[in-house]
Amino acid sequence: MSPRTFPLVIVAAIAGFMAAPFLITAAPYESTMGLVQKIFYFHAPSGMVMLVSAIVCGVASAIYLWRGAPAADRVAMAAAELTALFGLIVIVTGPLWARKAWGIWWDWEPRLTMSFVGWLISVSYLFVRKYAGPGSDKLGAALAIFGSVNVPFIYVSVNVWRTMHPKTTVVPTLRPTANACTWVSQVYLASPVSKSGALRSVIPAAVVWPMPL
Repeated sequence: MSPRTFPLVIVAAIAGFMAAPFLITAAPYESTMGLVQKIFYFHAPSGMVMLVSAIVCGVASAIYLWRGAPAADRVAMAAAELTALFGLIVIVTGPLWARKAWGIWWDWEPRLTMSFVGWLISVSYLFVRKYAGPGSDKLGAALAIFGSVNVPFIYVSVNVWRTMHPKTTVVPTLRPTANACTWVSQVYLASPVSKSGALRSVIPAAVVWPMPL
């Protein structure tokens, strides 16, 4: 990320942080779930950031394996951390929403299962990088590429298999206030991807996170 772009990301994050509470309040109540439905505005954007971060991690890892660029490795590390963080948010908020919407806390349906596996891969990547010793960078990169391949299956699973999740076509059908709230939340939550990746690419990894590379 260039020095000119970084302030714009900061401004977008602050604007999203200030606007999100008003938009979430203005978003219509769902007729059956009521207030609990507003978890959607944290759960769905966090899931989007998780998937985008997993792809970034896989692409950066592939570049690192191909060219050996330390900056690419640092971006992959940042993206893996964000995948693990936002994946945890997805796993925590999902059951809270599902209990009200579906009457159960968890079900091993395709999207849930593959999302959980994707989160485990990101956590495994971080453990490998910290504890696997020499060669952990290349082993972690292979894990990251495997995790990124899982992303398209997570996304299309609701359209291919019968799942409890709605299909990918549901978001465009939301009311304007709900749709706006979803995308503002997405922009706000996505800003750490750019900021953390930028820090990783310009600052030595030991300064950002005490993990050997």
